[in-house]
Amino acid sequence: YYIKKFEDETNLRCFLVSDNSRSMSFGSVGYSKLEYANTFAGTLAHFLHSQGDATGVMTFDDKIREYLPARHRPGHLRHLMLALEKTWEGRGTDIEAPLRRLAELLSKRSLVVLFSDMLAPVDKLGVLLGALAARGHEVMVFQVLDPEEVDLDWKRPVVLEDMESGKTLYVDPSAAREAYQKRFGAHQEAVKEMCSGMGIGYRLVRTDQPLELALFDFLQEREHLRGVVVRRNSNSG
Repeated sequence: YYIKKFEDETNLRCFLVSDNSRSMSFGSVGYSKLEYANTFAGTLAHFLHSQGDATGVMTFDDKIREYLPARHRPGHLRHLMLALEKTWEGRGTDIEAPLRRLAELLSKRSLVVLFSDMLAPVDKLGVLLGALAARGHEVMVFQVLDPEEVDLDWKRPVVLEDMESGKTLYVDPSAAREAYQKRFGAHQEAVKEMCSGMGIGYRLVRTDQPLELALFDFLQEREHLRGVVVRRNSNSG
């Protein structure tokens, strides 16, 4: 009788999913949430590529705009960067379509990283992200927000325009700040709790945060997720 041991070293398969909707084009720090998110995604792609990992990308607004399958071959990283640099004219946001499409496409266990301001109903997000996690994929969410939309730190009344619907609203920040921060904080906490309950990694990233700290958050969250997966597997065994 013989006992055979098999050891296999596998490379990571990662999909970077970037929200390119109009709301992501807001920015108060010299660049937009979209520019920050896509730079973060590009940095992460370069990091993963240098490790020999296969990386793909999907961008979306009110429809799926770009899709590149996860690969690791000469020239693929350049195509991925070009996909992240493109801009689109869609006004709305449909976060359901890309997540459903990924669930259909991913037959092998993968890491899915979503970059978005997450300004969408939490119940819909929970169903779609939970479906990916239930299929054995690692899922990470980076909620990218501008400091102004978090703090509403304006000194004078302003007229705001919805970047997706075009509607305008007069706002006196001194009168609206407390109620706004309460509602905004409740939504953010709901997103965070939804992710935590499904074993999905979550990090809030402000665009005034240095990019290297965001990358550190990715590595830290990945280690946490891997620990969760190991514990779950040992419990199920």
